[in-house]
Parts: sequence; C-alpha cells; structure tokens
Amino acid sequence: QVQLVQSGGGSVQPGGSLRLSCAASGVSSRAFAVDWYRQAPGKGREWVTYISSADHTDAADFVKGRFTVSRDNTKNTVYLQMNSLKTEDTAVYYCTHLGAWGQGTQVTVSS
Repeated sequence: QVQLVQSGGGSVQPGGSLRLSCAASGVSSRAFAVDWYRQAPGKGREWVTYISSADHTDAADFVKGRFTVSRDNTKNTVYLQMNSLKTEDTAVYYCTHLGAWGQGTQVTVSS
C-alpha cells in the first residue's frame, strides 16, 4: 500500500522560497510519478506540477519559472521547490501517486 508523507511548508514573505517534501513508502519503483496539487481557502483543488517516472516534468502556467519539482531516488522522496512566492500561492499543497495522497502541507505567503 502506497503511503505519502509530506513535510516542509510554513509561512514566508512574498518573494521568499520554501521547499516541500513528499516521501513515499510501498511504491514499486524508486522512480515514481508524482503530481502536486493545491487548494486555497474557499477554492477547489488545482493541479500545480508533475514529475514522471522518467523525470519528465510539467507545470501549470501560474508556477512555471518559479516552482521546480525533483526527486531523490535514494530517499524515495519528491521535492517541490517554490521560489518567488506570491500571496496567491497561499494554499494547502498535496502530493499524490496512484490514488494515494499526502496529508497536505500549509503554505502561507504574507507580508
């Protein structure tokens, strides 16, 4: 059974950076594909970015050039590096793989 445990996040001022982690257990391969989603207060969940098992990546236009997804196969962990954060990036961020979801991590961007 796949389990995803998230860490990182927190509060930062606009223009700052944060890194989220998504550690997996029960995956069949260290190179597992992961999507990141986020949900802002009062809004629906939206897709943010993706890394494939072959390390191909894609991202929503609103984070391109600011967010980077990567992995450390030795740790079964995928990372979401978020730079140049904006107030509108405030949300709970989730990683997902094959229907399993992380517990969510709060990211707050405020001056």
